[in-house]
Amino acid sequence: MKIALIKGDGIGPEVINQALKALGAVSERFKCSFEYQEALMGGCAIDETGVPLPIETVNICKQSDAVLLGAVGGPKWDSLPGNLRPEAGLLGIRKAMDVYANLRPAILFPQLKSASSLKEEILVNGLDIMVVRELTGGAYFGEKKKVITEDGIKAWDMMSYTFYEVERITRTAYDIARKRKKKVTVVDKANVLESSRLWREVTGEISKEYSDLEVSYMYVDNAAMQLVRNPGQFDVILTENLFGDILSDEASMLTGSMGMLPSASIGIRKTGIFEPIHGSAPDIAGKDMANPLAAILSCGMMLEYGLNMKNEADAVYKAVNTVLDKDYRTVDIMQPGMKSVGTEMMGNLVAEIILSDTEV
Repeated sequence: MKIALIKGDGIGPEVINQALKALGAVSERFKCSFEYQEALMGGCAIDETGVPLPIETVNICKQSDAVLLGAVGGPKWDSLPGNLRPEAGLLGIRKAMDVYANLRPAILFPQLKSASSLKEEILVNGLDIMVVRELTGGAYFGEKKKVITEDGIKAWDMMSYTFYEVERITRTAYDIARKRKKKVTVVDKANVLESSRLWREVTGEISKEYSDLEVSYMYVDNAAMQLVRNPGQFDVILTENLFGDILSDEASMLTGSMGMLPSASIGIRKTGIFEPIHGSAPDIAGKDMANPLAAILSCGMMLEYGLNMKNEADAVYKAVNTVLDKDYRTVDIMQPGMKSVGTEMMGNLVAEIILSDTEV
């Protein structure tokens, strides 16, 4: 399997290096092989090539079976124009790879219940939400403009969707829901936005083919409130790009730390992009403090959703759970009485467990 590695900026290289240890253990245990090719994107690409997404990186990714991505960005590049900032590389690679569906699981590991921002009584039944976010449409990719008028400066970002764009992400979400609790909440702002009304029209039409699912609708402001009030009511949340960006980050904090959350971006091509959802955290880069578990879990999603290697993915998921059972914690999830470890040690522990475990 050919894997494109985009280690990125800040803590990106550190956490991806630990993820590679997990993949190395998977390779040894299951007698499979991975071939890696590194590529530049983000701030490091700007420093070396002058652009956030070199064409060479796009070509490497398109020739790979999966893309494993760290994190990009940092204050060093904040003063650059929008099209030259590191984040432009992230949007660009998503578009180039035709990955229109972002899968962000928000899972509260039982060992970390006390680390959640919510009271334990609200989490009595645990937390397991899958946010399915449309990734290549909406305001992030619509027409953008800033002009000077006689009334002052005016700027806009167009939020637009086609029937086809909504249909394909809807089918993705509904197919995922069929493997879970068969419950989908479509989040929109249909009382105000015409694009949201199209979403309701399309999702309602497609739901006729999925009569086994329970499909309901919720305005985004209410959904934001309900996530902290009663998150257990959600299973699969389907929403557009901007709303999904915000809600998935909100959901992530309910789990105790963004350092625990992976993501998968899949689409038309067989090649998906798999990345932890945390940022580049330049303030702790190089200090052996970053939590690599989100990057390691992203490898699990890569194995499951990108490479069709479910047993190997389960080995990764189980190893992370076992590490937490053994009371090892990085600083972001540290609790009284637990064993504090750094980035490198956490990666070593997960890899050792993958190798030593004989059952999945």
